[in-house]
Amino acid sequence: MLILRDMIESDVEDYVRWFTVETEWMHWDAPWEADKTDEATERANWSEYYQTVSQKPDDRVRYKFEIEADGRHIGWVSAYTDTEFYDNPEETVAIGIDIPEKQDRGNGNGTQALLQFMDYYRKLGHKRLLTQTWSGNLPMIAVAKKLGFTEVSRAVGVRTVNGKVYDALTFEILL
Repeated sequence: MLILRDMIESDVEDYVRWFTVETEWMHWDAPWEADKTDEATERANWSEYYQTVSQKPDDRVRYKFEIEADGRHIGWVSAYTDTEFYDNPEETVAIGIDIPEKQDRGNGNGTQALLQFMDYYRKLGHKRLLTQTWSGNLPMIAVAKKLGFTEVSRAVGVRTVNGKVYDALTFEILL
């Protein structure tokens, strides 16, 4: 069973591992931004983040949820309005997903997590959502299309990954 939930303290060590040791997932999520880091820095940063989010009231809008599948923390979904390469004057929420655990990708977990996150925003009254990726992230493009997102913007040749040039893509869905 897959659920979205708030961060718990034990998630900190998962983040430390994902950002320092098991970093393959970073090849998909904005690989042009990848920075080297160390365990102590990540532990301090994620511990501080946990302290901040653990004090949020239950009725406050969430911009990030952890993904738990069958009792295991496998990643997160997040939302933002500061879209890059896409004019967003209405500050439409864009949603994204990261599943660092490679064995938990390609089996519907991402689709299920995004569906739940979309439903969360639908219940908050949102009528439209965005998602963004790059043209080399074929798995995310497939998930977006499967969920009913359609491409609304393509910034040609603005991403370089391993010496190859890609496009920045923005998709939308009407809820």
